[in-house]
Amino acid sequence: MSVVAVVFSVLALVLNGLMAGVFFAFSTSVMPGLDAVGEEAAAAAMRSANRKILNPAFLSTFTLAPVASLLAGVFLLVAGATGPAVLAFAAAVAYILGSFAVTAAINVPMNNALDAGELAWSAYAPRWTRWNTLRGWASALAVALLGVALYVWS
Repeated sequence: MSVVAVVFSVLALVLNGLMAGVFFAFSTSVMPGLDAVGEEAAAAAMRSANRKILNPAFLSTFTLAPVASLLAGVFLLVAGATGPAVLAFAAAVAYILGSFAVTAAINVPMNNALDAGELAWSAYAPRWTRWNTLRGWASALAVALLGVALYVWS
């Protein structure tokens, strides 16, 4: 086994797992909790959360999850583990399309509209949560693919 391939595979698994957890927690507890406090309070709290989440811990995890998956795929391929490499590449694609692209195309523009007062909470919360849940499932799929890759390779 290649130590570098193991390191990047485990790192990718952890980073994708952390992102799946963030998205899951928002959809299953944060958003319902905000819905329970009223529109103005919910919108104010979400605006604050959207500003505070732009921190080094979140941003590095969010951006490095697919990079680690891609690197895991490369090093697995170099190690001769073609099947696991394909799974790692598939994990990267799942995250890039289902988490990264959805964030950039839908969730962030909605956050900006909420911040600018252009979108009411009642229009924002259900749609944002649906897309956030998709991000969570895409991240969870990436975790599953990476887990299977490690299992098959072992």
